[in-house]
Amino acid sequence: MSRPRVFSGIQPTADSFHLGNYLGALRQWVALQESHDAFYCVVDLHAITLPQDPALLRQRTRIAAAQLLAIGLDPDVSTIFVQSHVPEHAELAWVLGCQTGFGEASRMTQFKDKSAKGGAQQASVGLFTYPVLQAADILLYQTDQVPVGEDQRQHLELSRDLAIRFNHRYGQTFTVPAAYILGGVEKITDLQEPTAKMSKSTSSPQGIIDLLDEPDAIRRKVARAVTDTGSGITEDEAAKPGITNLLRIYSALSGTSIGDLTGRYAGAGYGTFKRELAEVVAAALGPIRERAEKILADEAELDRLLAQGAGRASAVARQTMAEVRERVGFLPAAAVAPR
Repeated sequence: MSRPRVFSGIQPTADSFHLGNYLGALRQWVALQESHDAFYCVVDLHAITLPQDPALLRQRTRIAAAQLLAIGLDPDVSTIFVQSHVPEHAELAWVLGCQTGFGEASRMTQFKDKSAKGGAQQASVGLFTYPVLQAADILLYQTDQVPVGEDQRQHLELSRDLAIRFNHRYGQTFTVPAAYILGGVEKITDLQEPTAKMSKSTSSPQGIIDLLDEPDAIRRKVARAVTDTGSGITEDEAAKPGITNLLRIYSALSGTSIGDLTGRYAGAGYGTFKRELAEVVAAALGPIRERAEKILADEAELDRLLAQGAGRASAVARQTMAEVRERVGFLPAAAVAPR
């Protein structure tokens, strides 16, 4: 019996993934590869919806791929590839864009949020159609399940709507994807603003723990993390968001329940708690950083693994697009090839 197929992607827009990425999604990707036919993609086409330095984008794409391998994704088990290496993503996005209503696309909240920061007049058409490309990413691989958090649920609904719409108009073509609600996901917030999500786009450098941080950097960031009034180490998201966030990080990385942690640190001060948490974080992330550095040191082998993944992804993508072209009514290329 074939395993259900899962697809997910991550942007290469920073020099390191952060702890929120890891505990919120990436760690679960590793577990999913054991039970699913997993396709994981570094989505560099999505990255250019905002201006990127070309050389830096190439560098960060490799860094992103190296981290995926370093956290435990197995290139012989999962299909790990770079989005732009499979041109069918862009082709299917155009076809799906022609099935998407302007009003429908206008309602996507992520575009509203991102365009509000720089002004809608300055936002690119690519940013506007980002959810359509995301739908293409998913539907191209006949994906059964998509790991999602609440911030991406609306985009998955668009993917489902477009699959159903296309199938109704042209005949059964796409698998209609379902949400896969990740278990054990930790809500990790900014160390400096614990009521806000940890995010590369909005957090300060001191508010983020990066997967590739050196131990001393981790210790400094944890030591300076915002805490709350009073000295008790207790979980209370409303009254003590700072300590609650640190407890979640400690629990997620150590495997110790928050209840056990609050018991262990009853009567202890913030200083002791933070020092010991910093060592837990450094011990958990150190091996990932070391593996990523080793992978990046052999660029040719990393590129070979990405080419291997792109080859596997392309085999599926070509088959899907052949069906799409036939359904839509595009003239086969062989019919117009020169004699």
